[in-house]
Order: sequence, then C-alpha cells, then structure tokens
Amino acid sequence: MIRMTRKRLLVGLAAAGVLGVGIAAPTVALADDNSPSAGASTQQDGDRHQQHADRQAEFAEALAKELGVPADRVTAALEKLREQRQADRPERPTPPSAQDRQAALKDRLDQAVKDGKLTQEQADAVLKAAESGVFPGPGGMGPRTWHK
Repeated sequence: MIRMTRKRLLVGLAAAGVLGVGIAAPTVALADDNSPSAGASTQQDGDRHQQHADRQAEFAEALAKELGVPADRVTAALEKLREQRQADRPERPTPPSAQDRQAALKDRLDQAVKDGKLTQEQADAVLKAAESGVFPGPGGMGPRTWHK
C-alpha cells in the first residue's frame, strides 16, 4: 500500500513538473518577444503615425472625389473637425505626485491607528516600507496589468 502511494506521488510530481514547464516556457518566450527596445518602439511609433497620416490622406482624396470637391478643402474640413473634437475632450487628470501619495498613505494609516485597526508601530513600519520603495507601482498597488 505504501508502495502504491509512493508511485502516485511520483506520477503526480512528474505531471506537475511537465505542466509547469509547459506553462512557463511559452510565457517566457512571449515575454522576450514582446519587450522591444526603446529605439524600436520609437521607430514603430513613427511608422504608425506615418501609416495613419497616409490612410487619412487616402480617405480625404476618396471623399473629395466622391463629393466632387477639391481634396485640400476636404482635408481642411477634416482637420477642423479633429481640432473641435480634441477641444471637446476633457483633459486627463494628472496623477498625484509621490509626495501626495505618501501624504495620503500617512493620513490613512493615522486613521487606522485612531480606529484601532493598527498599532502606531505597525503604521510606522508600513510607512517606512513605503518610503524605502518596498511596495511596487504607484501608491504601493503593484503592477496593474488586468486592464491593458
């Protein structure tokens, strides 16, 4: 009976190892492929902007031909609409500075001590860890990859 359990254990460990390698290998390969260098990223952005501009020019020419008006008039109208749309968009809020995040954390920790949820020593330890950069990402939340 012990021998049978040992066999099952070994089979289970072998299966877990194969599964782990099967999951880790493609993940590592994708991580290497998806991390372009800064120069390559800049080049891709430039190419993307150029392709976008080319598509817009083709669209303006096709629209001008269909409407029977000069292409420069259509291009000017599209540019005017684009500027109006940009003006109508609300500006994105600027993220809080490191000092603001630190102050907000201190306020929350002070409130937790006041409410009896933490001791002052625990709050001091959390604050010290945050100041030394132990918590990754903005505000100590870590990388937020779920909404990419």
